[in-house]
Amino acid sequence: MVKLQKTESLADKWMPAFISLQPICSKEQHIPGSVKYSIKRFMRDEEDISEDVAIVNYEYRGHGDENNSLKLRFCVAGNMYCPAENCQKCTAGNARNCVQSTPCYDVVSVDYAAPQLSQFISGKNTTPADTDVLLRFTKKDSFQKNIPLCCRTRSVITALVNHKYTGSLENIYVNAQLQMLLLYSMDWISDKEEVLSCRFLNSDTDREKIMMARDILIQSISQPITIKELSRKVAMNECYLKKGFKEMYGTTIFDFYQNQRMEHAKYLLYEKGLNVTDVSMMLGYSSISHFSTAFKKQTGLKPCDLLK
Repeated sequence: MVKLQKTESLADKWMPAFISLQPICSKEQHIPGSVKYSIKRFMRDEEDISEDVAIVNYEYRGHGDENNSLKLRFCVAGNMYCPAENCQKCTAGNARNCVQSTPCYDVVSVDYAAPQLSQFISGKNTTPADTDVLLRFTKKDSFQKNIPLCCRTRSVITALVNHKYTGSLENIYVNAQLQMLLLYSMDWISDKEEVLSCRFLNSDTDREKIMMARDILIQSISQPITIKELSRKVAMNECYLKKGFKEMYGTTIFDFYQNQRMEHAKYLLYEKGLNVTDVSMMLGYSSISHFSTAFKKQTGLKPCDLLK
């Protein structure tokens, strides 16, 4: 087994260490205009005690250059893999006690280009210490940084590898989880301490309602839902819902929903080869022109640009 070696050029060298190995499972996306990602799981020798790794690579190539990028690299070495379908011990959270489970590496790579990060930029003025400096690529020095692999990030990575979604639902789920990886990583990149300005989010119940709202939005990609309807479903005041969502996920409900819809539209157009008419109908648009306008505004591309 090839072990990970922590060196100054680790961000560029750690992935090639796995090239000679056959992944147990693998999922990649290279849709034009979308976040590029790779999610892979590899077998690991029990004697291999390699540490978990999380790396950020910020590449600045020039002011306004669309090739500016933010790359995230994660390797979780402490997870277990069970080949059995619906194993009772594993589904109950006891994978380590399952005789069929073996140690594995879970490896996730995500590449965000400048246009994809611009949607997370706030409209207000920000200080140099704010994460907007990175999202706007106004920091002119490229850098590479090891960041802690916190429990929240670890849980997202585990979910990305273990989920059972397929087809369109898988695409929607993965894109939403990748946004969470970016959000959690930015806290460490900018050395920001997590401070909740919305006091009601100190309540586990209210945080769970916000998380439930996000899940409902993901499940409603093809059936547009209003904030009023969403607030009723999670039993939370509209104002609290909007403020809490922005606090927890770093974006508004509308922007999150639109981003997920357009990412799914890219998938349907490019990967599935559906025509613009079918995609606009599947996403609940009343006309092709409304869909095309929304798509161009969100992605900078015309829907027809992704048709093969």
